[in-house]
Amino acid sequence: MVELNMIVGRVSYNCDIIFRVTDILEEDGEKIAILYGEDYRLIADAPLADLLPMDKSDRLKRSTTVRSLEDQSLELFRQDLDLLMHKQEFKATQGYRQDFGYFQLPGRILHLDGDRSYLEKCLRLYDEIGVTVYGIHCNEKEMHYQIGDLLDYYRPDVLVITGHDAYSKTKGKKFDLNAYRHSKFFVETVREARKKVHSLDQLVIFAGACQSHFESLIHAGANFASSPQRVNIHALDPVYIVAKICFTPFMERINVWDVLRNTLTGEKGIGGIETRGVLRTGMPYKPVIDE
Repeated sequence: MVELNMIVGRVSYNCDIIFRVTDILEEDGEKIAILYGEDYRLIADAPLADLLPMDKSDRLKRSTTVRSLEDQSLELFRQDLDLLMHKQEFKATQGYRQDFGYFQLPGRILHLDGDRSYLEKCLRLYDEIGVTVYGIHCNEKEMHYQIGDLLDYYRPDVLVITGHDAYSKTKGKKFDLNAYRHSKFFVETVREARKKVHSLDQLVIFAGACQSHFESLIHAGANFASSPQRVNIHALDPVYIVAKICFTPFMERINVWDVLRNTLTGEKGIGGIETRGVLRTGMPYKPVIDE
């Protein structure tokens, strides 16, 4: 018996993705479950008869594989971050010839997420990486109404607009924005954000989720977006993208591939345009000492 919040797989897809049941509806006399991916930012629906509850052993086996990929991506990101920090230290000290004390101001992130559990996972990773982030849980359909006030209040350097999405071929061709679950709302949110901050370098935007309409998001004003090949993206992919931006100096331009290579999805799931970093270095650094 399938119930709300149960972890399930779709038999017709060989249970390739684990989902959480978020709602059960009745359509034409048949019960349909609304499904949110546990590790991928995908929303789907399926008849209850097509769902197979996942027991603890199945979930552990699949989650172990996903966690391994997450750990690999985090380790690669840390290596990149160490390299960036060493380069900045070299420049700030004039090739280690000067004993300057300096400080760094990474960019501030505003992260809007349509999934509360994904938001919490992302916030934990942001904290581990060491960036300042303001996390807001907001339904995808409501984001474009709220983004203006949120930008005025938090004044971020980087904006993440994400949640769940999906393309349905029964609703139209891949170029048809109406064939996507939430892409049109992401697009509208990006447009509203660009009304507030026009410059692509003053506000860096990542937008999209699984299978999102990449081209529309970029044309609306996003610097990075999903999904060029309409594939699923991992829940944490937006974090790796914007954290890289936060730790890249504002005088340097970011090579798109350098940003994508540490994500779990890669260039099939995420793309973008040439963008400046937002990190700023200052000096002197004088620790406050109580006398």
